[in-house]
Amino acid sequence: MDIFKRISEYQTESEKLAWTGTFKDYIGLLSEDPSPAMTAHARVYEMIESFGVEDNGGGGKRYKFFEQEIFGLDRAVEKLVEEYFHSSARRLDVRKRILLLMGPVSGGKSTIVTMLKKGLERFSRTSRGAVYAIKGCPMHEEPLHLIPHDLRPEIERELGVRIEGNLCPSCQMRLRTEYDGDIENVLVERVLISEENRIGIGTFSPSDPKSQDIADLTGSIDFSTITEFGSESDPRAYRFDGELNKANRGLMEFQEMLKCDEKFLWNLLSLTQEGNFKAGRFALISADELIIAHTNESEYKSFISNKKNEALQSRMIVMPIPYNLKVSEEEKIYTKLIGQSDMKHIHISPHALRSAAIFSILTRLKETKKQGMDLVKKMRMYDGEEIEGFKEADLKEMQNEYIEEGMSGIDPRYVINRISSALIKQDMSCINALDVLRALKDGLDQHPSITKEERERYLNFISVARKEYDGLAKKEIQKAFVYSFEESARTLFENYLDNIESYCNWSKIKDPLTGEEMDPDERLMRSIEEQIGVSENAKKAFREEILIRISSYSRKGKKFDFTSHERLREAVEKKLFADLKDIVKITTSTKTPDESQLKRINEVTKRLIDEHGYCPVCANELLRYVGSLLNR
Repeated sequence: MDIFKRISEYQTESEKLAWTGTFKDYIGLLSEDPSPAMTAHARVYEMIESFGVEDNGGGGKRYKFFEQEIFGLDRAVEKLVEEYFHSSARRLDVRKRILLLMGPVSGGKSTIVTMLKKGLERFSRTSRGAVYAIKGCPMHEEPLHLIPHDLRPEIERELGVRIEGNLCPSCQMRLRTEYDGDIENVLVERVLISEENRIGIGTFSPSDPKSQDIADLTGSIDFSTITEFGSESDPRAYRFDGELNKANRGLMEFQEMLKCDEKFLWNLLSLTQEGNFKAGRFALISADELIIAHTNESEYKSFISNKKNEALQSRMIVMPIPYNLKVSEEEKIYTKLIGQSDMKHIHISPHALRSAAIFSILTRLKETKKQGMDLVKKMRMYDGEEIEGFKEADLKEMQNEYIEEGMSGIDPRYVINRISSALIKQDMSCINALDVLRALKDGLDQHPSITKEERERYLNFISVARKEYDGLAKKEIQKAFVYSFEESARTLFENYLDNIESYCNWSKIKDPLTGEEMDPDERLMRSIEEQIGVSENAKKAFREEILIRISSYSRKGKKFDFTSHERLREAVEKKLFADLKDIVKITTSTKTPDESQLKRINEVTKRLIDEHGYCPVCANELLRYVGSLLNR
């Protein structure tokens, strides 16, 4: 890539987006497309929707805007978008509330806000998200504020827009002095929302109350110009450069809002309810901005317990942002965080991050009252696995059982810190699941906020994660070994199909060698079905379901083979692996393999590397480890 050519193209593209005209020209634009006059809340919602919305398969929606950075929080994100952004975009009373994201540390609150800010910046570069402002206005003001209040109703009907707010003090003076009240010729320009340039995005972070000034929010008097303009109430002697000024037309972020001194929050009372705030010696200043804040649960509880905060509390919409509760999505979080580091050159063995994710999720789940359901089964159901004896309704019931589920437990930062520690301490080219679990276990002693009881619980969860990994490791070797016996697997598969066809049709089966007619081999069928937990009571339904699938394939002119039914394939592989267990045990554990054993080891290792994502180091470690498991 030619870097300088790409930079030049980007600059040219930005120059093409520039537009300057008169207020009359702007009205001409609105008559063709009124979308530039949308509110800040509508702009954020339109931006989110522009990335696409999908049905998540469970009757809910998945917003694609969030899927690159936020994992496993579909329900929380859907609630956030529908109950706040969508409602406020439709000018419902929700837009007069501060959006407060409340949840545990490292849960994704800051990431959501950062994504919204970056998304707004990109959206303002599109035709749909274009933002126009009075040229020279320090608050990048909506040009429609130039229209006198008495004329607004009929102009709103004519253009199909809504006009809310008044001219800022600076524009009021400029209209009188620069334009002699000639509204038609007031210059309007297109602006690009930018956090860096302080256009449409403001960020306020609390610091020492003794040194922090309210001017950080509302701007301040420029004392060097008072002698020139003669009055503190002259807009030319005032800097409209507070965060609330600069966030106009976009988004205002309050970092750790509830840590702020009370006087900084008083300005929000009027801004949220009436859309204006007080600054200097001026009348109330209009501002159209979405206020979004974030805090943790303990600070929020402390805030609501203080009666003095009732007025502000009533102007908040609190959205819980819990930890992710899906193992597969937690893996994605770790992959993303490691990908952002300089440790990408170190190979991470398959299932290493999954083992860490299993541990993390178990610490966040709460025991269910549902009979026959333990934490591991619950974890699997949350991750989309089917558990025999439980249905979709049971899953939804468990998800609604505890409102606070996911608001506590081990956070992703702890896991990444421990993985980082393992990567740095051991000068290795590859890290596996056992290395990761060992690092997590060692770090529990240094974890500052867990009690002795929690530590014991967490140690137990590490043991559970280890058992889960043992199962995955055996399965991985099983798949690789069965590949060497693929013909045997297909023969067993066909044999099973012949037997269930005979069983379901109440017929005999013919021996291919002797031609003798025999009853279906119940022992063979059950030995395969038991591998995937098909009970005695469920065997008939399972066999009939296979036959229906075969019939369906036949009608469509397709062949039903070894890869057509995932659960049956798994059952056949497990059965064959059980039959081959002694061969695998000897092959993986022998220190001096003979020629045939060495050939098989090389075949298995090659398959692990080529098809399962292992490197030579972790493939050999896996073989040794599974060998030790099988010999116990």
